[in-house]
Amino acid sequence: MHLFSENLAVEISSYYRNLALGHGVIPKVFTLVNSEGDQYLFFIDDLRMEKEEENQFLAYIVEQHDAVSYARGTLVIVENNQQFIEFAVVDKDDEEAIVCSAELTRDMDDKPIGLSEFEKTLVKKGSIIFGGLFEPVKLSEAKTEDFQSLWDEMRSKILHRNMGL
Repeated sequence: MHLFSENLAVEISSYYRNLALGHGVIPKVFTLVNSEGDQYLFFIDDLRMEKEEENQFLAYIVEQHDAVSYARGTLVIVENNQQFIEFAVVDKDDEEAIVCSAELTRDMDDKPIGLSEFEKTLVKKGSIIFGGLFEPVKLSEAKTEDFQSLWDEMRSKILHRNMGL
């Protein structure tokens, strides 16, 4: 597993803890890292796409940036009083992915007040619904242009940094 993948797991855990407990929000997050350590992170909900198109777009940017790993996270509601923040980190060159889960506690006003430690588990990459974003995506020329235009527009508004080693 690439060092960036392991670092992403630690980083996304801290990121979600800060968002949930510090700001009271739990967005759907996507981030990728390429071999030079360039990281891009954004909220998936901002895309406002149907699921299939969203997955095509994410696969497109994974391919365009030659990502070595990516992570995707969300809030999972089992029952109203049982909620988890879960994310998976998928590595390009590893058959296993890192899945992390932490239980979220809310107060009577539905405000997040507690988050357990993230439990880390290794699972087969193929068992993750969005684990196939490294597979080449076949898009029409028009769709490719649309995705590139959207990405160009988004880039100035999303977190971009270099993780470095």
